[in-house]
Amino acid sequence: MKRGYILVFLAASTWGTIGIFATYIYRYKVDPFTMVFWRVLFALVILGTYVSLFLRENPFIREKLWFYAVYGLVGVFAFYTLYFYTVKISSVGFAVLLIYTAPAFSVILGRLIFREPITAEKITALVMVLVGVILVAGNVDFKVSNVALLTGIATGFTYALYGVLAKFGVRNERPERVLFMTLLFGLLFLAPFSKFSVPTGAIPYLLGLAFFPTFLGYTLYNHALKEVEVSRASIVATVEPVVAIVLAYLLFGEKLTPLQLLGGTLIIGASVLVHLREGRNGRAQM
Repeated sequence: MKRGYILVFLAASTWGTIGIFATYIYRYKVDPFTMVFWRVLFALVILGTYVSLFLRENPFIREKLWFYAVYGLVGVFAFYTLYFYTVKISSVGFAVLLIYTAPAFSVILGRLIFREPITAEKITALVMVLVGVILVAGNVDFKVSNVALLTGIATGFTYALYGVLAKFGVRNERPERVLFMTLLFGLLFLAPFSKFSVPTGAIPYLLGLAFFPTFLGYTLYNHALKEVEVSRASIVATVEPVVAIVLAYLLFGEKLTPLQLLGGTLIIGASVLVHLREGRNGRAQM
């Protein structure tokens, strides 16, 4: 299996832990913006230490600050703001469902920006992912306002833009430094909406949220984008909700229905499809 796909799968697996950490953090009455603020802040400390001590580089990049400002605004601040607002005016299930319109946007953006081909297997995989996510999400109330629909779709679009901007960023720069600058600007945009104090008991879970799905997850994903098309990476990354429901079943005893299992199978099948077809196409061109 191509290394880049393994990295995407591992990144998505770490993202699947977000709901677990959030469940524990919410028990301490921490509001969403404050949770994201501390998540990003702790991740910056971890990432800065890693780049400085282990990679022996300066984590700060002085060039193209406008690019990282846009990246942090779109990929961190706008994404989370739109997501939490959609949750507020609709439901978690509906918001999560529309996040995964991202692969469709990624296929279109990948074609327009990077000239990535739109192939039959990508379209097939997109349909599999859409049906799979609907089944995994379970009973989702689709009776929502037009505003919720628009903000939900915008959430998926900003999620897709994260991958596009990352693809540009990692072309000539170390992925860890790109992530550091993105999170730094994202933190600056988040600060005015966040509280700066959290209960002591929530700190271990915030550190876990910062390390696994943020530092580790996005570092792996940024490395993967050096090798994998944006469109294919976005499709493979939809294994995240599958990991989330399995963890919820194992840790909290939440019920796993046959339809959710079928949805998970479709999502994993879509991920395998885009990898296998790329491999065949690559050999055919040799």
